Amino acid sequence: MRAERSGEASATLVLVEGESDRLAVEVVAVRVGVDLIAASATILPMNGVTNLHHHLAALARRPVRPRVVGLFDLGEAAYVRRAVMRAGLWPEHADLAAVGFFACDPDLEGELIRALGVERVEELLAEHGELARFRSFQQQPAQRAKEVDVQLRRFMGTHSGRKARFAPILVAALEDSRIPAALSSLLASAVDRSSLPGE
Repeated sequence: MRAERSGEASATLVLVEGESDRLAVEVVAVRVGVDLIAASATILPMNGVTNLHHHLAALARRPVRPRVVGLFDLGEAAYVRRAVMRAGLWPEHADLAAVGFFACDPDLEGELIRALGVERVEELLAEHGELARFRSFQQQPAQRAKEVDVQLRRFMGTHSGRKARFAPILVAALEDSRIPAALSSLLASAVDRSSLPGE
């Protein structure tokens, strides 16, 4: 069960880019035994990282501002840094991770594909009826010369809802030791722990 999406009563808001990120974080939380509701932490999808500034500004207007942590794509680090600095959440030149904002390299799908390996991801595509579509996608002229992991990342974003569908599937297939550091660090920060169980 997840907390209210608005996060009005939450002590901590976990800002993520979209629904696939939210689902992945929720599944990881269950895997590692973190109860976000008990910790008064709410995951809030922003519908794109460019809405971070808007969300931080809205939070700053609250009588009591919650703790804020977040997950973002590595390529958006400069934007996230500027938004967080404008919100007064961290000193200049500090590490974003030190204030609870963690980067996926290059994005969430890339982290999960790397953690599982391309063969396992292809097995999961086959199990869920998407492998034939992926094989057709690989034959497109713009894709033929690319590495398979890059093709897989792009494929996940070619159909509306595919990222959100596969994020929990990919996370569920991971061994605990292979959970990406960005996800485990985000959850540890959200519940104000130095680490998660088993780390």
